[in-house]
Amino acid sequence: MSLKPLSDRVLVKPVAAEQKTAGGIIIPDSAKEKPLKGEVIAVGPGTKDETMQVAVGDEVLYGKYAGTEVEVDGEKYLIMRQSDILAKF
Repeated sequence: MSLKPLSDRVLVKPVAAEQKTAGGIIIPDSAKEKPLKGEVIAVGPGTKDETMQVAVGDEVLYGKYAGTEVEVDGEKYLIMRQSDILAKF
């Protein structure tokens, strides 16, 4: 990965949205909700006031409007502050 987050930033790859409901109904793209779960791909070094609490490979839950979408090598990622992450699995 050529992208390295700075400061307390985290690079997250969102989990793909569900294609079907539990009952088997196919969800069209226009009705899909933005995923709120993802995998940490890269982590910045942190700041003197804040140490990093997430690591590469962690699965995290983040807010609905958290982060900025970026595209690297055809893949879509979110880059966000560590404080935008709500929990990790």
